[in-house]
Amino acid sequence: MTVTIGRRELLAALGGVAVAWPLAARAQQGERIRRIGILTPYPKGDPEMGIRVRAFREELEKLGWTDGANVQFDQRWTADHMDRVWAEAASLIASNPDVILASGGRVIPVLVQLSRSIPIVIPGASDPLGVGWATSLARPGGNITGFTSFEVSIFGKTLALLKQIAPAITHVAFIYNPDKGPLAVESIAVPIHGFADIDRAVAVLADRQNSGVLFPGDLTTIALRDEIVALIARHRLPAIYSDPAFLRAGGLAFYGPDRIDLYRRSAGYVDRILRGEKAGDLPFQQPTKYQFILNIKVAKALGLELSPTVLALADEVIE
Repeated sequence: MTVTIGRRELLAALGGVAVAWPLAARAQQGERIRRIGILTPYPKGDPEMGIRVRAFREELEKLGWTDGANVQFDQRWTADHMDRVWAEAASLIASNPDVILASGGRVIPVLVQLSRSIPIVIPGASDPLGVGWATSLARPGGNITGFTSFEVSIFGKTLALLKQIAPAITHVAFIYNPDKGPLAVESIAVPIHGFADIDRAVAVLADRQNSGVLFPGDLTTIALRDEIVALIARHRLPAIYSDPAFLRAGGLAFYGPDRIDLYRRSAGYVDRILRGEKAGDLPFQQPTKYQFILNIKVAKALGLELSPTVLALADEVIE
C-alpha cells in the first residue's frame, strides 16, 4: 500500500527531527567533560613515566572515564628543571582542572603555593605529614591526598637484600638519604646535587674493598639513571635501587613499592574526587604491594653468585 505524505505533513515531520537532534545532543552533553591535569617532573616521553601514566589512564577508563567522551587529560612534562616546574604548574592551575595527579618533592610545594582548592592526588609521597601536606594520614584535611611510597623499615629490608646479593659487603653508601639498618654494615652518607657529586663519591667508594651502594628514591638520581647505572657498572659495585626505572636502565636490583600499582590506585582516588568526594577526606594510604627485582646478567658481570634463597625471594628475574 502506498502512503502519500503532503507538504504540510512533511515539513512537520522534518521539524520534529530538527527539534529531536539538539535534544539528543543535550542529553549526551548532560554531564560536562571533566579535566584531569597530570604534572610529571620527567622529560617528555620518559618511558618509565609513560608506563605509569598509561596504567593510571587505563584504570580510570575501567571506572567509566573515557578520554574525549567525559574526561580530558592535560599532561605537562617539566624534567628536573624548577623554572619549567613553576611555569607548567602555573599554567596548569590557571586552566582550572577538576583534579591534578602530580608527584615529586619539589613539585607538590609549587602546586600548594599556587592553589589550596584544586584537589591533588599523589601516587607516591615520602612523608606527607612531615612536610605539612596533611594534618593526619587518616584525614589529610587540605586539598592533597594520595599514597605514600616510603616507610623507615624499607631501608632495613633493602640493605638486607643487598647483603644477600653480595654477602661480602661491609659498608654501603647511601645516595641520597643516609640511614643505618640493624646489619653488620657501615653506612656512609653521600649528599649529592648533581652527577659530578655522584661521580666523585663512587670513585672514592670503589677504592674501598667490599663496598656497595643504595640509591633511595630521588628525582635527581632517577633523572640521571642511565649515567648512574653506567658509572656503577664501570666501577663494578653492587647497587640496589629504590625505583624500578634503574633496572630498566641496566641496574642490578630494585626493592620498593610497586609504582604501577600506586598509579592504578591513584585512579580510584581521582574517580572518587570527580564523583564529589573531597581530597581532604580521603586518607593517605600506604603501599600494599612491594617488588624485589633482580638482573642476573648484571650479577654475573659483577662476579656475584646468587643463592637459590635470594633468587626465590625475587618477584621478577631479568635474564
